[in-house]
Amino acid sequence: MNSRRYNILLAEDNLGHQRLTLHALKKIPVPVACSVVRDGQEILDYLRGSPPFGDRTVYPDPDLILLDLNLPKRDGREVLGIIKGDPALNGIPVVVLSTSDREEDIRYAMETGAAGYISKSAGFDAYTAQISEVMKHVR
Repeated sequence: MNSRRYNILLAEDNLGHQRLTLHALKKIPVPVACSVVRDGQEILDYLRGSPPFGDRTVYPDPDLILLDLNLPKRDGREVLGIIKGDPALNGIPVVVLSTSDREEDIRYAMETGAAGYISKSAGFDAYTAQISEVMKHVR
């Protein structure tokens, strides 16, 4: 990786999980800017540049998406399918973040095109360590 700043889009509705993830991202040894959206429709609006996300100097195209599976309005599973089914978006790597350790959720995410799957229920240290590894997925 070079010294450029990487743009991460975090789709997370739980404020505690947002804070934990943002804290973990600050520990990554490369420059990272993180935008946060709070529901499945908002992430799609952001990715498509729909209002209020039209200004790419303020809302840059992400190099990586961290996607919670359990989002309001549009579920993360649906959002992942839309992203990976859209030729304009499917090149953006998506790492799924979830409290679910269910094999069917992990399998669905990976079969749908997720670059990785991180369990939020693994505990603070394990979660932080896994977040520190997400940069290996950037495009």
